[in-house]
Amino acid sequence: MNILFIMYDQLRFDYLSCAGHPTLDTPNFDRVAAMGLRFTNCYVQSPICGASRMSTYTGRYASSHGAQWNGFPLRVGEVTLGDHLRKAGMDCWLIGKTHMKVDSEGMARLGLSADSMIGARQAECGFDVWVRDDGLWGEGPDGFYDDKRSPYNEYLKSKGYDSPNPWADFANAGIDGDNIASGWMFDNADKPANIREEDSETPWLTDRTLEFIQSQSSPWCAHVSYIKPHWPYIVPAPYHAMYSKQDIPPACREARERENPNPVYGAFMGNKIAAAFQQDEVREKVIPAYMGLIKQCDDQLGRILDYLEQADQLNNTMIVLTSDHGDYLGDHWLGEKDLFHEQSVKVPLIIYDPRAIADATRGQTCDALVEAIDLAPTFLEAAGGQRADHILEGRSLSPWLHGQTPDWRQFAISEYDYSVTPMRDVVGVSITDARLFMVFDGRYKLMHAEGGVPPMLFDLQTDPQEFEDLGQHPDYAEIRAKLYEHLAQWGRRLSQRVTRSDAEIESMRGRSARRGILPFLKTGDEVPAELTVKYRGKIGQRFTF
Repeated sequence: MNILFIMYDQLRFDYLSCAGHPTLDTPNFDRVAAMGLRFTNCYVQSPICGASRMSTYTGRYASSHGAQWNGFPLRVGEVTLGDHLRKAGMDCWLIGKTHMKVDSEGMARLGLSADSMIGARQAECGFDVWVRDDGLWGEGPDGFYDDKRSPYNEYLKSKGYDSPNPWADFANAGIDGDNIASGWMFDNADKPANIREEDSETPWLTDRTLEFIQSQSSPWCAHVSYIKPHWPYIVPAPYHAMYSKQDIPPACREARERENPNPVYGAFMGNKIAAAFQQDEVREKVIPAYMGLIKQCDDQLGRILDYLEQADQLNNTMIVLTSDHGDYLGDHWLGEKDLFHEQSVKVPLIIYDPRAIADATRGQTCDALVEAIDLAPTFLEAAGGQRADHILEGRSLSPWLHGQTPDWRQFAISEYDYSVTPMRDVVGVSITDARLFMVFDGRYKLMHAEGGVPPMLFDLQTDPQEFEDLGQHPDYAEIRAKLYEHLAQWGRRLSQRVTRSDAEIESMRGRSARRGILPFLKTGDEVPAELTVKYRGKIGQRFTF
């Protein structure tokens, strides 16, 4: 069986028609949902791109692997999805984005060259690379945001887009008279990108994906990682005009959220992106473009599904659709992601398992508390590999896919390190204290902040929109204590003993005794005679008298 693992950057869980969006039609996402199982409560382990992805790719929490912010390197030696799958006999390829930052100091310390096979895999988050493009080719006075090679820019230049940076000048910009109308400016979000639709980012990556699939002859896992619908919020025709402000759901926010807010929440509500999305005119331009980007993603997904069907590969390819985090889009008076409201930390997850054992759940939904780190053990099991529970902190989703009801987790965890952001200064905490933790038990969601900041608490049963912060309400002290005990239980997890599995530890018991290490015996009769046979018998020579 092959695994097609597709991740869309910054795709909200509720911006799919199968998830109930009132105006956005996504027939191909719905098609996979009808073929497989849609998980309705999937939470990422950090609501920021790099940290979330490193958790998904390692199957480990952010505080376990340590790469807690964009640009924080994933340390050399972290075992990743590719490492697990290759051990099981399955290739693991990257097509698109990882947001991986290489631990160059660690590689130098160990003498690993980036142009060696092991060095290249360390530098690429454990993947073999078909094509890597992290998709943000911004350029400013100090140069490019991303100093890696841009295969997408090279492609555009080969197609006649005459610019040193066609990603910025064409793929993510419209036209204003004779001038570039950059997608960085929200006022331009309603303009069509100045590019042929077939040359824009999403179709380009789909083309690379189809080339990859057509070239393969052995079992593979392909991580197809689209940059969209991540900002810049601008999309080529005809997608730029498919939706209007009439198609936008009302903003999920209330005035009371701004009255004496939690200090962390207040700091994020006061940042530049939040201030922009608090304006209706911004939402009315940006969200239709965001919806157009999703619609384009859906159409390109249809191309892949059609090919798999025509090539008779749907019956041997697991398909997984998900995201690395959501997008507030003005809900809760916020933009971007960052905090732990559902719009940010909850993501879509749809899995199609082609095996007959999954027939019982096709077209259904599952509301179990699922974490993004559950994907790595799920893929390892699908590839026929041995469990690696001493490394992987997630749990295989196969029982749910196959119609079983396993004993499951009581709570989900997410973490956020905001130490590099301006909000740390607003809150007034140190670098080490600028950390947030979410614990959610399916009803109550607690946000704990280090540095003496009070917690936030929401009851999603009585307040599904998360408007009423119960973090200091005296009637909920017992609930907060229970959630803090969950957080403490999670904090006591065994996360760093990754070089010995439970089975190996069990097999080690008694090994030293069978190899002659027998301390603390009084007569030797305390152990089986075979263990002392090498230490009994007639002397060979006498040196003492």
